Amino acid sequence: MSTLQRNHSVRVRHRRHSVEAAPDVNNSAGASLLLNDQNKYKSMFVRARSSLWMLLGFSLVIYMGHLYICALIVGIQIFMAKELFNLRKQAYEDRQLPGFRILNWYFFFTAMLFAYGRFVSRQLVNTVTSDKLYYQAVSGLVKYQMVICYFLYIAGFMWFILTLKKRRYKYQFGQYAWTHMILLLVFAQSSFTVANIFEGIFWFLLPVSLIVVNDVAAYFFGFFFGKTPLIKLSPKKTWEGFIGASFATILSAFMLTNILGRFQWLTCPRKDLSTGWLQCDPGPLFKLRSYPLPGWFPWKELSVMPIQWHGLALGLFASILAPFGGFFASGLKRAFKIKDFGDSIPGHGGFTDRMDCQMMMAAFAYIYHQSFIVSSQSISIGVILDQVYFALPTPVDKAMNFSWITNFHYLYQILNHLSNEEQHDLHLQLGRIIKERQLGQQ
Repeated sequence: MSTLQRNHSVRVRHRRHSVEAAPDVNNSAGASLLLNDQNKYKSMFVRARSSLWMLLGFSLVIYMGHLYICALIVGIQIFMAKELFNLRKQAYEDRQLPGFRILNWYFFFTAMLFAYGRFVSRQLVNTVTSDKLYYQAVSGLVKYQMVICYFLYIAGFMWFILTLKKRRYKYQFGQYAWTHMILLLVFAQSSFTVANIFEGIFWFLLPVSLIVVNDVAAYFFGFFFGKTPLIKLSPKKTWEGFIGASFATILSAFMLTNILGRFQWLTCPRKDLSTGWLQCDPGPLFKLRSYPLPGWFPWKELSVMPIQWHGLALGLFASILAPFGGFFASGLKRAFKIKDFGDSIPGHGGFTDRMDCQMMMAAFAYIYHQSFIVSSQSISIGVILDQVYFALPTPVDKAMNFSWITNFHYLYQILNHLSNEEQHDLHLQLGRIIKERQLGQQ
């Protein structure tokens, strides 16, 4: 055999050996399961230590209140945007386009101004009502917020067009599309979290907790019992982990709703941007109610909060649908051939790795709250009178012709939910309040 033939034979054997040794993603999913991971205990220790520090920090922020939670959410969103922007970043292309990276952040902060301006406009106006100058400035910004954000976006669009550079068109348009996908799939969904916070920390904390419970339960059920791969996008996800986590999440939803619903600090909505402690009537949803049980039960009745039934709906979504946010993130990482979006959190990866399911859950919690809680609540006279303070026009309101019109429109809508007797009682009490204000102004 000649030297050339021997070399060819060695190369063929080497290629066969490489093919046999190369892992098949589709066929080796079982080998990647946590049940068979030799380093799983070391990984679990690192993950648990990071989780403990995150839990302590998160608890401190919850204790500090609404504004600090919002600041935390904004910080997380910025880190997520940074991780995702860096996925498609090419150093050579960026060097040829100085200042182009700033445009991505310009669109991000414009979207932030638009989303948060809509969610906190009412609280912002209520905060500055005592100062005429600030009230006029803030009311003007709130009134024309949509127009301002639109022209900011148009300015960014023109900026993008004017910076297009020959032989860089494909990269620039790819970055433009990538930025808008981030804003749509990441920021647009996660920004609903801020709206949930001002409706009451309860509506932020419960959905977040359910995703955490589902994630932890899926990890441990898969860790000890996982044998059957769930989806090819995530080889370490198993049916045992998915099913076990679903039961754990739904059960936790029923229990956590009862625990969190007992604290006014969590259930009261925040109507301004102050940081003081809140006191309010939590409403019938957060008060125990007795339900009779069939005769064959050892107990005659079951006392639960009505909000616990809504908690089951949130738990069902968190256990079955929200994990698809994680599957989407897994597919995205496979497309870019990366293990994690970042390394900010030891054992967990980046912030995007931890928030993939939280984004879907935040949007669902907001939609569910608006559709099944706010729209179905019986409106009492006390709730309407609580709005009168902000609804009655002051001289500044008349000059701006904005805030009091918005509030009266809101009051007109909820009046339809009152009976004739309640409307008559409300008429008498409103007349008394108006007379008292007129005497005070004189």
